[in-house]
Amino acid sequence: MSEPTPAETPAANPGTGSSTRMQVLAMLALLALTAAWGSTFFLIKDLLERVPTVDFLGVRFAIAAVALFLVAPRAVARLPRHANQHALLLGVLYGLAQILQTAGLAHTHASVSGFVTGMYVVLTPLLASVILRTRIPALTWAAVVLATVGLGVLTLSGVSVGYGEAITFVAAVLYALHIVALGAWSTAADAVGMTILQIVVIAAICLVSAAPGGIVLPDRTSDWLSLVYMAVVVGALGLLAQTWAQAHLPPTRSAIIMSMEPVFASLFAVWLGGEHLTSRLLIGGAMVVVAMVVVELPSRRRHVEGEVPHIAV
Repeated sequence: MSEPTPAETPAANPGTGSSTRMQVLAMLALLALTAAWGSTFFLIKDLLERVPTVDFLGVRFAIAAVALFLVAPRAVARLPRHANQHALLLGVLYGLAQILQTAGLAHTHASVSGFVTGMYVVLTPLLASVILRTRIPALTWAAVVLATVGLGVLTLSGVSVGYGEAITFVAAVLYALHIVALGAWSTAADAVGMTILQIVVIAAICLVSAAPGGIVLPDRTSDWLSLVYMAVVVGALGLLAQTWAQAHLPPTRSAIIMSMEPVFASLFAVWLGGEHLTSRLLIGGAMVVVAMVVVELPSRRRHVEGEVPHIAV
């Protein structure tokens, strides 16, 4: 990688015509994405009782790729060469992160896995400052700390560091790298093509991992309906929303917004899963929400916040 341009000041790349309105839409798109992620908790938990994890991921992303190809069959062909290279690398990062996170879940509690995975909120500004040589404002660091503490209050009742936690942390590093690189490389014009290519790579990695033992498919109609929802709505449209949104938002701001995922998951657990509304949910969730509001404050004071850093490969 050659030297990137400095500054992680938020996104308003003149080439993308990004404006305050576009940034608000991008923020709402990421919020919708995290809500969709949160809605899948019970579906995934139920489905994984009958379908192995890597098989589920491979089939899910294969369906997502086919769905996007049918909607935009020429999007990948229109990508410039550098966008193809970027999308391939982004797909590898995300695919490996998915496998490591899932493997780690088998060796640690779900709540601990959620917290360790959520460490991408801290890792994203750290990696952005090193890789992109950007300056992270003090207010943003305060929001990062607040979101991390909020995630801990929301998810943890105790934690020890073992194999599961270690590989989950590696997944968090890969997710943070994906967020940083996506923020630097994505453009609104290339969002669909880059999304399709990323999903194809993710599907390939997961299917290759599942192939040695044979790929297990769902045998219930309800499981297929859940799988299609998670593939098309959460997978295809979700990654498309993230790719488009990060063309208009800087990596750290995106990571803090996406830290709302466990908050939405908990809300869905209370609403649909019959779980109780606890003080930990209220306090931890409130801290994450406040962190998201805090990181949005600077952008409200500026109509244009600077360029999205670019990594040249």
